[in-house]
Amino acid sequence: MEALPAFSVPSLYNSTSIAPDITSAIRKPMFFNLQLNPKLSLPDRKKLKSRLFTALSPTVSTELSTDPPADEPEIEGSTQKFDWYSQWYPVMPVCDLDKRAPHAKKVLGIDVVVWWDRNESAWKVFDDTCPHRLAPLSEGRIDQWGRLQCVYHGWCFDGSGDCKLIPQAPRDGPPIHTFKKACAAAYPSTVQNDILWFWPNTDPQYKDIISRKKPPYIPELDDPSFTRLMGNRDIPYGYEILIENLMDPSHVPYAHYGLMPTQQPKEKVDREGGRPLELSIDKLDINGFTADQGWSDSKFMSPCIFYAYSKPDQPNVSASSADAKQKSSRQRKAALIFICIPVSPGKSRLIWSFPRNFGRWIDKVVPRWIFHIGQNLILDSDLYLLHVQEHKIMDVGPSNWQKACFVPTKSDALVVGYRKWLKKYSGGQVEWRGKYSGLLPPSPPREQLMDRYWSHVVNCKSCRVAYKSLNVAEVVLQLISVASVGIVAAMKEGMVSAAARNSLVVMAVLSFALSRWVAHFVYKNFRYHDYNHAFR
Repeated sequence: MEALPAFSVPSLYNSTSIAPDITSAIRKPMFFNLQLNPKLSLPDRKKLKSRLFTALSPTVSTELSTDPPADEPEIEGSTQKFDWYSQWYPVMPVCDLDKRAPHAKKVLGIDVVVWWDRNESAWKVFDDTCPHRLAPLSEGRIDQWGRLQCVYHGWCFDGSGDCKLIPQAPRDGPPIHTFKKACAAAYPSTVQNDILWFWPNTDPQYKDIISRKKPPYIPELDDPSFTRLMGNRDIPYGYEILIENLMDPSHVPYAHYGLMPTQQPKEKVDREGGRPLELSIDKLDINGFTADQGWSDSKFMSPCIFYAYSKPDQPNVSASSADAKQKSSRQRKAALIFICIPVSPGKSRLIWSFPRNFGRWIDKVVPRWIFHIGQNLILDSDLYLLHVQEHKIMDVGPSNWQKACFVPTKSDALVVGYRKWLKKYSGGQVEWRGKYSGLLPPSPPREQLMDRYWSHVVNCKSCRVAYKSLNVAEVVLQLISVASVGIVAAMKEGMVSAAARNSLVVMAVLSFALSRWVAHFVYKNFRYHDYNHAFR
């Protein structure tokens, strides 16, 4: 969480809730307190067609059956097909984009280049291909006139994708730069909630799509009374695994043991404190679903956003309207916002934010990168588990998820609901077009799989600055150590007191030791941090 004190490990699954003081509010778990209804009989299904119920029972039979699990009840509604290419997709938080250079990104299997058009004062999203010889525009630069320049042959493009210069064309010849084939493919794009979004279709009919359909709106991210710091990371497993994992609170005490406080049951059955969870969802349709979590409401806004937000306190009916209004204005509110982006098969990107309307001073005191260290550790702690899990699901086929996975408790309600949505509206998987067959890439070495530098640091402005600053500090400390030793060696006996010589020696040793500590800190928090659950 962006707003936790520096001494507290931030959490991607714990957030703030209404509490008497900031410390207790920050530490109190607030994610998911839902209830899932048991399996319904056929008459019950007919009575409640508009509601989704997972085919789960509160008790599990001790007898194993060789028969496949029964299919879940069908949901009322037409068998619409979700169009993955007629949606707005988030690319990156604008706070982490550098206006001085183009950025290469991949969304939904599409290679795009993001760049700042200073002539229109707007972010632009193009296909990452120069129409000349197909060189990546993301390797180019912004020229002195604010145009995107391909550095292979110098072709330049304005914010609409029109070619403005072909240096190789004769000046007195035909204006070949005006030909349609010389234009770069520009995607519709917009900034909302301080996030850059794009529409994955360059057809001219979608040029003004923003006037007909807007990206999903999250009010807390635009409310000045809320904190709204963000983070992002590229993840080496797919969008489907990422989003369902964020909907699953029951894994937190185990996969993230010791990284965050969790609510403990009255009677513990194990060290970690796992407990039954009452989760339920309703109103599932092509646009997602909603859930009542007890302390909060939540939404899955297809295809990318999972959004949980605290419920307002119920006003006292005996209180005056003025008192009720004043109390409402003082209510502590918080939200968990997870934006999950399909990048390509086996790869995704997460943008997170935990806005709240109290304790905002913490964000002004503690640097953003401090919180990202803890958040990255949480992501690392179940990263390998989910990477392997995804490969096993692919082996049985994503459409067979419900038959392959045994989900007998109510704590899996949101995960089952999401898989139900994915199967009903998209055949159980993302629709990849073009060069992707849907097969997963091979597993890389563990150090590459859990890399932090290329997956986060280079894409985060605050962590990038901290990384460079700490590396400079390491070099300075080494220079101080060497200089101190050199001064002591160059001194003739009797030139300075023994105390001064000893002080220089101590400074040399301490500087060298501190430089080694800084180097270890940088590697562990900005490069690679392995995670071994057996020793937690």
